[in-house]
Amino acid sequence: MEAAPQYTQSPLGMNSIYVHPSGGNAVPLDAFVRTTKLTSPLSVNHDGLFPAVTVSFNLAPGVPLQQATVAIEKLQQRLAMPRTVRGGFAGTAGDFKKSLIDQIVLVVMALFAVYIVLGVLYESLVHPITILSTLPPASVGAVLALILCKSELDVISLIGIVLLIGIVKKNAIMMIDFALLAERVEGRNSKDAIFEACVLRFRPIMMTTMAALFGALPLALGQGTGSELRRPLGIAVAGGLVLSQIFTLYTTPVIYLFLDRLRLRFQSHGNANGLVPHGGTI
Repeated sequence: MEAAPQYTQSPLGMNSIYVHPSGGNAVPLDAFVRTTKLTSPLSVNHDGLFPAVTVSFNLAPGVPLQQATVAIEKLQQRLAMPRTVRGGFAGTAGDFKKSLIDQIVLVVMALFAVYIVLGVLYESLVHPITILSTLPPASVGAVLALILCKSELDVISLIGIVLLIGIVKKNAIMMIDFALLAERVEGRNSKDAIFEACVLRFRPIMMTTMAALFGALPLALGQGTGSELRRPLGIAVAGGLVLSQIFTLYTTPVIYLFLDRLRLRFQSHGNANGLVPHGGTI
């Protein structure tokens, strides 16, 4: 129910409203109600069940969104707001905060998938770790290249880092494939096998790496329309390839020998405790 339109044009219309009590005559509303004039918002916005106020901001030229969100969070802490007042990001800033968590989950799931595939391929839990050890130098190289080129770590550059997972680990795969074949077929020890693998696989490793590097340079050095979208991808791939190529040629054989000796140590320890390796008999 609602009042007639002529009674809703001003607050004086409240005087024309009567209340009918039980067992008595009608009483005007202004006989027991006091009215005051105050200012109030025309609408109250809510976020879920709670009242919310949106404060928008723009970015200064050259300031990334991540730096702005960090500055706002520090300012919020300095204000010492009461516990009943809570702040959070929405819109583009909220999507950016969520994307940071999604990016971490994406990288972890990619590494887990690669580990499972390599474990099935080599029928080992150790050798996939040797291959994945080539990824930290590639990630560090990609980030350093982005910093030197004054580029942001955005979604496009993250795609480049994910691409590095597939490009860089082929160096270790080439060496470990040959070393395992030499151990299992020719009966060589792990040291001689990995040494020969490094010597014979050096040329194809350099050829594939240089091909991928020169393929990423046009993206990193490109100019024109849309180049700002492609440049982080090329910079991340090129920087990761350069640093990983320098380090993994030396670190992969060392890690391979270390993990192989560690595997043999645990295997000998298990045999001493009466355990039999897979495929053996009691």
